[in-house]
Amino acid sequence: MDYAKMRVIAEELMEYAERLEGSWTVEIGPSGPRLAMITRSKRRAGTVRRIRDQLDDQLPTTHPGHICANGPEIEHPPTSRMRLPDALVIPEAVLDEEGLAVDATQVLAVIEIASPSNPNSNNDNYGEKLIEYPAMGIGHCMIVDPRTGTIEVHSEPCAGRYGNKEPYIFGDEVPFGPWSVETAAFRRYGRPGSVES
Repeated sequence: MDYAKMRVIAEELMEYAERLEGSWTVEIGPSGPRLAMITRSKRRAGTVRRIRDQLDDQLPTTHPGHICANGPEIEHPPTSRMRLPDALVIPEAVLDEEGLAVDATQVLAVIEIASPSNPNSNNDNYGEKLIEYPAMGIGHCMIVDPRTGTIEVHSEPCAGRYGNKEPYIFGDEVPFGPWSVETAAFRRYGRPGSVES
């Protein structure tokens, strides 16, 4: 099925999701459009907020007019993909445009946070998305894994893959493109004495 047809189905699914309880997203992956409920733990949301706040502090200097946002979806018709990263760096002005998704060519970076208990989502982060994001031309991808306390920073997209991968652990100051993310306040899932909800 071509992307235009999948995109129509995705829009119909989003209209349907607006009538449902809860928070929903539509993505277009290798098997086509899919509707999925968004459930994010508090600890995962806290990690996203810490990253977003740090990048928003730096973006006025490195990329004026850009922000780090939670959503919207990003799309890339040549690869027939539409994805919703946990956070992305985009021009703030695109949030005032009509439509469901941001053109991937406007996305400077994406951030993905591993789920505490969804192996399909995590396989997606370390598998499909590490093929799709560089194919979309997105220059930087950070994957934070609170299950293990590790971080991967991917860069240099070329021929459908990232040419560079740098590993870090929680507590490191992590270079991320022209920015830096301090991770000392990041929390792991299920650590003794803590409650994950």
